Amino acid sequence: MFRPGVEPPYPHGLVDPAAQAARDGEPRPGRPRRRPMRSTTLALALGATLVVGAACSSSGSSTAPTTMNHTTPPASPASPGTTDASQLARARAATARYVNDLGAAQADGYRIITPMMPDMGYHFLNPAITGFDVDKPPILVYVRNRNSWELGALEWVFPEKPSTPPLDGATYGTFGAACHYDDGTFVFADAQASCAPSSPSTGSAFVFWHPPLVTMHVWLWYPNPDGLFSSTNPLVTPFNDPPDSAGPGR
Repeated sequence: MFRPGVEPPYPHGLVDPAAQAARDGEPRPGRPRRRPMRSTTLALALGATLVVGAACSSSGSSTAPTTMNHTTPPASPASPGTTDASQLARARAATARYVNDLGAAQADGYRIITPMMPDMGYHFLNPAITGFDVDKPPILVYVRNRNSWELGALEWVFPEKPSTPPLDGATYGTFGAACHYDDGTFVFADAQASCAPSSPSTGSAFVFWHPPLVTMHVWLWYPNPDGLFSSTNPLVTPFNDPPDSAGPGR
């Protein structure tokens, strides 16, 4: 576990390019621990996140996506130099202890909600966090590197695109309405009534459903040539194929 403000021995961390050149060493393996999830708690927490997030969103309606769309708008990629540096520094300090320790994140309440998403990672949701708080990202995105887990991005979700960016230069992706299961598998579905009681692919128990989301990734702990706020990261591509079939905590 790392102290806020102290650079971890994480070979891919990037916010200060000068600091990146000085980083070396191997990341230590995380110690993930699985705990049962309560569907009511997660559903209510995500709902609260979206309700509070709506305060940051435009008042107009938008067409609800039914699938994922991780295409970043063709604007110039944002960089730490064009984003509020103090905000990013706070987010970095608040999440430093999770960089190479998935077990610490799980102990603080983060639960897996997706398998490995191509060019992104495994997503972990903390149902106790609602609204936008730069010190408390509701979702952590991890990359699995052999037997270790490395934090790559932080993520916030909204019911629609915010009219005022929560962070300067922010760009967004979308994630369609979906049913989520206890082992992180999910199935896109327009309504909760369409969710099967168990995952069609693994048999894991149903946990919660959410409506279409607008997503904001912040690649605070992993370099991303496509930009700080890009939904996907080409440097994660080598990790798209899990080393084995065992998921987090197994």
